[in-house]
Amino acid sequence: MNWFMLTLVGEDQPAIVAKLTTTLFEGGCNLGEAAMARLGGNFSIMLMVQHSGSVESLETLIAPVAQALGLHLHADRIEGHLHRHLIPDVRVTVYGADRAGIVAQVTSALSSVGFNILDLQSDVGGSDAKPVYIMTLEGQAHDGIEAVEAALGDIAREGIAVDVQSIETLIG
Repeated sequence: MNWFMLTLVGEDQPAIVAKLTTTLFEGGCNLGEAAMARLGGNFSIMLMVQHSGSVESLETLIAPVAQALGLHLHADRIEGHLHRHLIPDVRVTVYGADRAGIVAQVTSALSSVGFNILDLQSDVGGSDAKPVYIMTLEGQAHDGIEAVEAALGDIAREGIAVDVQSIETLIG
């Protein structure tokens, strides 16, 4: 069995996940890790799929349901690497007036101190006249939380609110 990363995106509607996962199950596939989210009226899926065939045979299996739901489909062969979950130790929240470059500026600052992003979620709030960009990142701060705070200092001085918190995770 081979592992594939299946990505699908299209207009949000009820039953996307049910129809997709039923098709995969009935096609003899096994599912691994997944990330699915509604973004701006669209639904996005990233799903690890174990399948005995090729990329082409997986796409052939999924194509009818993807077409019926109006989803764009893409599949790549990958290494499975299950059970290697990384645990975040820092959460960074950034919010302020929406403007081009916030994501690039924040992620570049975090990268400069070796921060490994494990999850990034963002949203645009406020109003059309006064949009507010809100971003939450979780990751591993290999150089410590103080390095993360220092790296984001310039951004905070530009009037963007920055909150950096340690994450305590209990396992077991």
